[in-house]
Amino acid sequence: VQLQASGGGLVQAGGSLRLSCAASISPFSIYSMAWHRQAPGKERELVATISSGGRTNYADSVKGRFTISRDNAKKTVYLQMDNLKPEDTAVYYCQSPTFGWGQGTLVTVSS
Repeated sequence: VQLQASGGGLVQAGGSLRLSCAASISPFSIYSMAWHRQAPGKERELVATISSGGRTNYADSVKGRFTISRDNAKKTVYLQMDNLKPEDTAVYYCQSPTFGWGQGTLVTVSS
């Protein structure tokens, strides 16, 4: 199974980015997916999850700013990040709780 994350980059505070994670999982639709992040010098933390039925959960630190979604036809999960803050700077990882981790994509938010 491959999880290919993309979409990271450098953005100013208050800006937006959309991360994508393409999964070689079949059938993709029946599995929950998640985004995690790891900031420099800190432990990896859960950012958002989405169930097979589309139910979502978010870390308190990103509620109201980040939106996780999925496109089952494209086997892709997204993380829309709005109103970014410097403390959102981290490597973001896509995860399938069943199949494991993708490679990270770096998000840097400048003040």
